[in-house]
Amino acid sequence: MVSAPLAPLALLDTDSLISAEDRAIRDTVRSFVDDRLRPEIADWYETGEVPVRELALEFGKLGLLGMKLEGYGCAGTSATAYGLACMELEAGDSGLRSIASVQSSLAMQAIYAHGSEEQKDAWLPRMATGEAIGCFGLTEPDFGSNPGGMRTRARQDAGGDWVLTGNKMWITNGSVADVAVVWAQTEDKVRGFVVPTDTAGFSATTIKHKMSLRASVTSELAMDDVRLPADAVLPHARGLAGPLSCLTEARFGIIFGSIGAARDCLETTIAYAREREIFDKQLAAYQLTQAKLADMTVELGKGMLLALHLGRLKDAGHVEPAAISIGKLNNTREALAIARECRTVLGAAGITLDYPLMRHANNLESVLTYEGTSEVHQLVIGQAVTGASAFR
Repeated sequence: MVSAPLAPLALLDTDSLISAEDRAIRDTVRSFVDDRLRPEIADWYETGEVPVRELALEFGKLGLLGMKLEGYGCAGTSATAYGLACMELEAGDSGLRSIASVQSSLAMQAIYAHGSEEQKDAWLPRMATGEAIGCFGLTEPDFGSNPGGMRTRARQDAGGDWVLTGNKMWITNGSVADVAVVWAQTEDKVRGFVVPTDTAGFSATTIKHKMSLRASVTSELAMDDVRLPADAVLPHARGLAGPLSCLTEARFGIIFGSIGAARDCLETTIAYAREREIFDKQLAAYQLTQAKLADMTVELGKGMLLALHLGRLKDAGHVEPAAISIGKLNNTREALAIARECRTVLGAAGITLDYPLMRHANNLESVLTYEGTSEVHQLVIGQAVTGASAFR
């Protein structure tokens, strides 16, 4: 017996859990991804070159940049709508979602939450339109999971100017950015600085030879006695709580984004299995194939329900950072497992760029470990439920 197939998420009717306004935003982004990004993404991934500036302007016209922030030309949407936009962008490619989420949840969020009114007015309207691109300099070559050990230093001289020295690594948008939010050790704890990238002594080098996130610009930042005015410091952030709060915002988008990549893999695989014949029988009709597809459908549905629940909590204003860690840990881990399993169903065809599976799998290897590795999130959750820190 053959019946009309249901989309994997339709089995749980997850659309009924999304408001009409948020669905409309999601559908707009999905159409943009299908019409504008999908025809180009395989070439961008293969060449390792992506037109970030052009895409930033297009993202800005859609209202995707800083979309859940209020004022300064930002759309002021719900957190759930932002998550759904991330899901659709990452269904296209994780690198494309990273362009928007680093701009929005890291660079713009840092200025919005911790900056002065002058800093907000100077940067946020142009960042919202995509005319100005931002990056977020926290990670260093020797300090990823332990940002408190950073070696970048900022000292204030007698005239009040700040002098910034150090290096940052694995910085998305770094070598195309107009402004960098750079975190540094000072005599008064870790502080954030708004650094125009044309400042003398600042340089950014694009990292090549990546096997993951190839449709995204990743850079190393170098600051050699970069002199900044006294008002370059973010006035409302002292200590690691400032940058870590921004990371929590970025992790929220990843919870949804990873589900987008997994959904794209599973839908592609189901369509392939329905068309492919093996031993004179539809591949989708074999029990082993259906077992794989069923297990992946279950995990995809669970991940989507988790994302929507966390979106509701965030919109209500009482989501715990450890809950965000649950979502990031679970959804990235399961999305990667789905991408890998989907590849097995397609066999050799699954390793080509004719299908998105290996591309998504390679990207998700990075998504699994950035914005906090799986191990870091396990320890965050462990500390929440035991009250004991295992970080040291």
